[in-house]
Amino acid sequence: MARIAYTASQKWLHWSLFGLVVLMYALTFGEDIFPRGDPRADAAWKIHISFGILLAVLVAWRVAVRLANGAPPLPAEMKSPERLAAHAGHLLLYALLVALPILGFLLTWYRGDALSFFGLFAIPSPVTPDRAIARSIKGLHSLYANGILIVAGLHALAALWHHFIRRDAVLRRMLPYGQS
Repeated sequence: MARIAYTASQKWLHWSLFGLVVLMYALTFGEDIFPRGDPRADAAWKIHISFGILLAVLVAWRVAVRLANGAPPLPAEMKSPERLAAHAGHLLLYALLVALPILGFLLTWYRGDALSFFGLFAIPSPVTPDRAIARSIKGLHSLYANGILIVAGLHALAALWHHFIRRDAVLRRMLPYGQS
């Protein structure tokens, strides 16, 4: 019998990554809230980098679990365009989740900083600092961060539409207490 819901680890990773992305987006406002040179802005940046490393690890784990377990089948009543949109949306979310930490790492290194994980360890920069390259990467990183919020928002709206309008099992497949 085919499973009708995602595995417990897939659900945990989904919701953990959701929370982490929201937290990291909020931390980016540290540079805007605090005046230039304020140690709190630097602390927010360091925390953002640490969570970025955690994000990269969780994304790699999520991709591995998805490749190993796949996804439960979509409801049979879903039309081909809906299925295509669902697959394209998931692919775009995965692409953004992979690209964001990579860009964040490159941005940090081209700024001349090491990647520090909550002060427990640091990964030194393998590149020569270059502010011009860092600015370009920062622009892409910001664009992709905004993109993931838009795509995730559309993803959530689609799930809610399925749950409240279509009344099918699409959302319940990913809820922590949902079907197994």
